Amino acid sequence: MNAGVASRSLVAVPRRAKLAAVRDIARFAVRSLYAELVLYPKPGLVSRRDNGAHRDMNAASFLRSLFALRHYFADIAAAGARAARLPEMRRLGMIAEARMLAATGGVNTHRGAVFTLGLLSAAAGFAGAQGRPCTDGNLREIVAGLWRRDLLAVPTAVTRVPSHGQQVAARYGLSGARGEAIRGFPAVFEIALPALRDALATGMDSERAQLHAFFTLLTAVADTNVVYRGGSVALDRLQRGAAEFIAGGSVFAAGWRQRAEALHRRCSRQGISPGGCADLLAAAWFVHQLQTDVR
Repeated sequence: MNAGVASRSLVAVPRRAKLAAVRDIARFAVRSLYAELVLYPKPGLVSRRDNGAHRDMNAASFLRSLFALRHYFADIAAAGARAARLPEMRRLGMIAEARMLAATGGVNTHRGAVFTLGLLSAAAGFAGAQGRPCTDGNLREIVAGLWRRDLLAVPTAVTRVPSHGQQVAARYGLSGARGEAIRGFPAVFEIALPALRDALATGMDSERAQLHAFFTLLTAVADTNVVYRGGSVALDRLQRGAAEFIAGGSVFAAGWRQRAEALHRRCSRQGISPGGCADLLAAAWFVHQLQTDVR
């Protein structure tokens, strides 16, 4: 698909069916973020068990944030259904961020997810309006056809106060969430989803399958949240720990939970928090739900 995809007229879909599709997309997005929150153990990250490496947020903060964002995912899916351009999507994202910050007392719980899950929700909205299934190929094609050109044109520093990811991108040359989107979310579709599907295919439950996907992401993704907090040394330390976990059999081997908890405690003590990988995991689980959970 080329950039001209945005000029195509939408397939006529009954109003009720359109609304149901958008509502489902929003439900899957919120459910994906909740699934990431309750997943444990995730090295350095907040769960219902503990706050990981964080002193400024906890599970209650994330739940307030989820409640504040629930309408955003419906709004951006509807915008995607009408092939909205990136400036409109950014406006919706900025409104969502303001609601998130108001709900959490200024704590950034889901800024990365607002971008990543928002863009994938918009792609799913467009796919539904066109009567196309949300296959990996279709979602990636839609993102590339509708928004890649605009994403390439967005300056690296798009806000008066650059995000942590933008600061890291400028200092270390990492691409962050924007680069991930420009390339069609390879970490989601080429790393997390294959690992998730492989685990589920062996009969693993959803918790262990998601943890396997998450640790697989940790081995391969240059998480800008980790680099912002601890530099390249912290990133290397985390990736080596995750690689050892995978090499030791991941969630498929006896004693996996103890090994995962040990890495979680170590990252929590060292202030390492891979929030970017958490967003990518939520995105993978979102796509999995789109493809497997029929109304």
